[in-house]
Amino acid sequence: MNDTITPPQTVAELRSAILEGYADFSKRLQVVASYILDNPDDLALESLSTVAARANVQPSAFVRFAKALGYPGTGPMQRIIRDAFLANRASLGYEERVRRFNASVGAGEALRSDTILDEFIAADAMSIQVLGEQIGPEDIGNAVRLIDQAETLYIMGYRRAFPVASYFAYSLQQIGKRIVFMDGVAGLSRQQVGTITARDLFLAISYYPYAQETVEAVEMARAAGSKVLSITDTVVGPIAKLSDQVMQVRESKVRNFRSLSASMCLAQVLVVAIAFEQGGKAASGTAA
Repeated sequence: MNDTITPPQTVAELRSAILEGYADFSKRLQVVASYILDNPDDLALESLSTVAARANVQPSAFVRFAKALGYPGTGPMQRIIRDAFLANRASLGYEERVRRFNASVGAGEALRSDTILDEFIAADAMSIQVLGEQIGPEDIGNAVRLIDQAETLYIMGYRRAFPVASYFAYSLQQIGKRIVFMDGVAGLSRQQVGTITARDLFLAISYYPYAQETVEAVEMARAAGSKVLSITDTVVGPIAKLSDQVMQVRESKVRNFRSLSASMCLAQVLVVAIAFEQGGKAASGTAA
């Protein structure tokens, strides 16, 4: 154990320590850090060997990671996570739900046309339920304030994230928000983000393996002093680390086809919340 480091004593402290030290970890320890951040319930419910296998690393990597945070081994770190899990009476973690869902639908069997609808409905319902557990009213309120206070909102999401970005652009324009939709037409994404200022907000939507154009645009936005709000699948991804606020979304997957149900649900929630915020301001101004 490193006697110069006081190990985190709560899950909140553990999460903060991981985020603060992430950039200094080796690549192998970054894999461990990402897995713990994204799947804490696994550490509470499973053995070290099982968790290591799921993370595709050796158990010794988790031991090294725990010692890097000041613990004598993985036991105390797992105990903190397990105690929080039991105290909150948390439901099964996302990954465990996915495993049980895949087992229930027979993931290794051929997909039948008469079961496609049922499988996707069940998977999407699960991802939306997880969304409600991961993102709370405070997260929504903070995101609404970021968007509402921005002079101009720059929106970008490529490839699979494009439908979510386009929904934001369309809907927020309808309620009067000034929008720059970075659709990348003619390869002009760098030119589009080049006009961003510190008075604006960059809304980035990206999921693994993360569009390089989006990552570069976020870097440019930060360099210009703009705030960044990201919707992504991990809090230690390339755009998350540069964001003022990260909204983590864990989408469902059926037979290797990933959904966008949770992301679209979150987008609708934010748009409606912003509309109500603006409506409240208008009513207040009228009354005055």
